[in-house]
Amino acid sequence: MVIKVLGTGCPTCKALEKAIKDTVDELGIDAKVTKEEDIMKIMEYGVMRTPGLVIDDKVVLSGRVPSPKELKEIFTQ
Repeated sequence: MVIKVLGTGCPTCKALEKAIKDTVDELGIDAKVTKEEDIMKIMEYGVMRTPGLVIDDKVVLSGRVPSPKELKEIFTQ
């Protein structure tokens, strides 16, 4: 699984990145987590409100940090 956090470095983007890493570790998911901060590349995903969450090149969330429960649901679907 390839997970990308889309965000320019704002506190909300950093919070999403931390939440993702914590959830991936907790669930024992084999995933590569990266962060994309280039605004032009973020826009290529069609994300206009950061942070964004991309899993295997599919945007699954943007504009907010989900609850830990919601993140677990996203990763286990």
